[in-house]
Amino acid sequence: MNHWELLVLSLPTENSTARMRAWRALRACGAAVLRDGVYALPEGERHRGTLAAIAADVRKHGGMARQMHAQAQGEDFEPLFDRSAEYAVLLSDIGAQHAPRGTRAQGAALREARRLRKAFDQLAAIDFFAGEAQRQTAAALQALELALAQAQSPGEPQAAASDAVPRRDRARYRGRTWATRRRPWVDRLASAWLIRRFIDPDARFLWLKAAGDCPKTALGFDFDGAEFSHVGARVTFETLLAAFGLESPALHRLGVLVHGLDAGGVQAPEAVGVERVLAGMRDAIADDDQLLVAAAGVFEGLRVAFEAEAAQ
Repeated sequence: MNHWELLVLSLPTENSTARMRAWRALRACGAAVLRDGVYALPEGERHRGTLAAIAADVRKHGGMARQMHAQAQGEDFEPLFDRSAEYAVLLSDIGAQHAPRGTRAQGAALREARRLRKAFDQLAAIDFFAGEAQRQTAAALQALELALAQAQSPGEPQAAASDAVPRRDRARYRGRTWATRRRPWVDRLASAWLIRRFIDPDARFLWLKAAGDCPKTALGFDFDGAEFSHVGARVTFETLLAAFGLESPALHRLGVLVHGLDAGGVQAPEAVGVERVLAGMRDAIADDDQLLVAAAGVFEGLRVAFEAEAAQ
């Protein structure tokens, strides 16, 4: 899109209330700052009306406001509307929630979930170029709301979403052979670590040249047709978390990290460093079993660090 609604403002210097009202209105409507005093929204009658109302209020209180329609040539304004940082805050808040065990805790958790839903809806309303970060956050919020509903009413039937992940019994997945594509990268490495660390301590791994080589007796993961793979907005690591009820702030943070490196969306602060370390390991270690052992140390170290931060 290269057609835009622009608003050029010179705010009244002696009326701090009017200035704050204009800034808050511009922030609430999702306007991007092109430069000091110049704001933009995507082309549209609704956005034109929003900027007109802000302009009228600024003029009423002694400021200058000029509204115009523009076509950008050689300029890409879309990155100015990136909401990934705001979605990252929401994802962090979602991950900090635990399934409540007492009536009071449930009430507080439900109120917090409603707050998070309201915050998400407000953010999504001004996310004019929605992408993976919005899908990722929506899926995490939906999963939290479902977990709270199940905790509040155990055994009550819940509406099944098309991308719902059935809960699995860990006891039935012990001592198994797990198979995925060879030369694993972030999602497969993290998933293999998670399997051996929390699901099947005696897991054996097959590294397949092609997905079609997967034996019928093996549990496939992270390829089309595998028992565990991407579901909806979830990458395989997040599917495994949901399938086996592995809920903790630390594992949620790892899920955000893996998702960002594998599918895009919200990028965790540690993402660049982890990606570089894993890439170096992958180049240096030719044997996939040895690569998993080395990568497992990275994910375990992150989990311990995240748990320590959550406990503070």
